[in-house]
Amino acid sequence: MKKEIRKKLQDMPDLLSIGQVSEIFGIHHDTLRNWEKKGLLVPLRVGDRQDRRYRPADIETIIDKMGSRLTLQQLEQFLWKSADILRGKIDSSDYKKYIFGLLFYKRISDVWDEEYQKVIDEFNDKNLAKADYNHRFQVPEDCKWTIIEQQADNIGQKLNEIFAKLTNANSPKLDRIFDDLDFANKHKFPNDTLQRLVNHFSQYNFGSNYINSDLLGDAYEYLIKQFAADAGKKGGEFYTPREIERVIINILKPDEKNHIYDPTVGSGGFLLESYLHLREKTDEKIANTLYLYGQEINLGTFAIAKINMFLHGLDAADIRRGDTLQDPQFLDEFGALKQFDIVVANPPYSIKDWPDEFFKTNRYGRLEGYDMPPKKNADYAFILHIIKSMKDTGRAGVVLPHGVLFRGGSEGRIREQILKNDLIEAVIAMPSKLFYGVGIPVCVLIFNKNKPDNKKNKILFIDAEKDYAEGKNQNSLRKKDIDKIVNAYDDYKDVEKFARIVDLKEIDEENEFNLNVRRYIENGEEEEEINVSEVWKELKELEQERAQIDKEVEGYLAELKY
Repeated sequence: MKKEIRKKLQDMPDLLSIGQVSEIFGIHHDTLRNWEKKGLLVPLRVGDRQDRRYRPADIETIIDKMGSRLTLQQLEQFLWKSADILRGKIDSSDYKKYIFGLLFYKRISDVWDEEYQKVIDEFNDKNLAKADYNHRFQVPEDCKWTIIEQQADNIGQKLNEIFAKLTNANSPKLDRIFDDLDFANKHKFPNDTLQRLVNHFSQYNFGSNYINSDLLGDAYEYLIKQFAADAGKKGGEFYTPREIERVIINILKPDEKNHIYDPTVGSGGFLLESYLHLREKTDEKIANTLYLYGQEINLGTFAIAKINMFLHGLDAADIRRGDTLQDPQFLDEFGALKQFDIVVANPPYSIKDWPDEFFKTNRYGRLEGYDMPPKKNADYAFILHIIKSMKDTGRAGVVLPHGVLFRGGSEGRIREQILKNDLIEAVIAMPSKLFYGVGIPVCVLIFNKNKPDNKKNKILFIDAEKDYAEGKNQNSLRKKDIDKIVNAYDDYKDVEKFARIVDLKEIDEENEFNLNVRRYIENGEEEEEINVSEVWKELKELEQERAQIDKEVEGYLAELKY
């Protein structure tokens, strides 16, 4: 850290303004002013306005003071090492939630201390500094991180007690965040292991003056990705590769005040990507006007998503727990499904055990005009839920297994009904092996209930199966691959061997509502010419060889008297 700072300072003047110091060290102006009040810094005052100028001695003080700050790479490595402390003690698919829980606890405790100190520095009033309205999260005195630092025995039980008190003090904001954590199991968490874990997190201050929301949020996303890789196939249950989310969000282009919903929210990546996309295109103020909603069936994954939103400063994101197909949480004042501007999802693929009997009751109108999805496959149940959750002007982007494009039976009939309603705007074939532990190729379906005139009764097919960076265990999309897909969608024109606009008439009359992308786009592979007579000759030779081998085997069996 110090080497990087000194490198930045090489070409800078001896006297630095408060803005320059703030940018170099990545700290807020108020933090510098507070240090000045405490006598830690004594900058020069120059000019009529008495502007601050920081001398080399001040810079050295700041360097020492900031010695505990971390870069993103250092933070990522530090957090991943915390997982090493638990690795082998509990199942790899479980320990992520314990690491995330401790990280979040450390963050809100350190931030509370900063908020308290800021009010003390300004008003010197302890009661005012403790007031609820001066804190984003409430951290009771007996829940501070220093309490768990000083705990020598029964650390696990103490952590459970602290999490229960934090939940009560911040209800309903933190309801169920810590419900899936039980540190008191001494077989999983011996006291010495928890002591090491607490000591590890105690090395650094996780307050916002030291680690801003973007930095901590990026590190948290890195952890989610690493845990997904570590969990293999199970990792796909809570993590969608960010490149795929980026493709969909760049296509849907969230706008100011949009209501965005993910019915299978996982770790919250789609919602976060929506926010980051709009912030990049406009600014933070406009991005904060988005209304974000998500539902997740798994308690541990629900907590991951909630924490992800909090660490990125998206406290208003409405994340709820429950089975979307049986118990949808977002309803309007009449008890019908709430509808949204944008719906995004990566639902679990082809699950066989789903509440089909409840779905069949059509309580939420998801079957109006559509056949019932098959009993042993929920893919189209999720699709119908998404369609019903779209406003009349709504759009959606969904990641699904390729089978939804061509499977027959009731799924084929539902697909036909969707196409006749002209709801599908684009079908994108994605490369295989983009997900952890899942080799099957996936597709992206873009739905639009209010197609512009030039897109009505047409579908844009995009074949992106060949555009990716190959990895040892997992493939990935490069920026150029993402841009190629998004540009093809935006330009809305044929691109040889990559994109083609197809009339519904062709899909209906010539292909019986089959949406397999290769039916509409030549994949560019030259078909090998087959010499039929030569192949026939080879087959005859193989048959003769097999007859000779069979004869020899029969002879051996006879010798062995079988």
